[in-house]
Amino acid sequence: MATPPRLVPLLEQFDWACLRLLNRMTGPEVDSGNGMPIAVPPITDEEYLWKPVPGWSVRRRADGPGQGATVLLGAGEWGRDSAPEPPYPPPFTAIAWRLSHISEMLALRADYTVGDRDMTSDTYRNSGDAMGAVRSFSDAAEAWRAALTGADDAALDTVGYSTYPYGSDPGEMFVDIVWWVNQEILHHGAEIALLRDLYRAMRSA
Repeated sequence: MATPPRLVPLLEQFDWACLRLLNRMTGPEVDSGNGMPIAVPPITDEEYLWKPVPGWSVRRRADGPGQGATVLLGAGEWGRDSAPEPPYPPPFTAIAWRLSHISEMLALRADYTVGDRDMTSDTYRNSGDAMGAVRSFSDAAEAWRAALTGADDAALDTVGYSTYPYGSDPGEMFVDIVWWVNQEILHHGAEIALLRDLYRAMRSA
């Protein structure tokens, strides 16, 4: 099936955003934005869980939720801080929290678009280590991309083509959801990159 022309630039943007984020986390280098490669060390477990100030993260279930959180979302040993009504202003979130958030979003949106539509935030497994989290993100991005490449023009215009229950998907045209997911990767990817810069600067000060 040919890719609808209006989906092509959105796919290219998604691929580029995911590649930059993966390179920024794993190295050995990342494009500076003007074609110049910059050396990047792989993210460590300490950095993945690091918080410069108190805030939300991914943490062992046995340790309980962090400050301002009331639940740990997910299945297994590690959960992600959350609350039915998040505090205001929003809490600071560690790289672990941000990466888990976008990985879960991609995995569940793929499931609620072309899968069995039975995944939930309570069944998603968070990673307690950096490389496990990177693999989870990569797998989730591939699943979402596969859902996109199976969409034709009619699907892009269909309201509720994705039935992802934690967003506005059931009431939105699919093409708008595709755009929304891209901006999630772009802005959280930029936040993760900034936190990596801050971690490096504070460790070398």
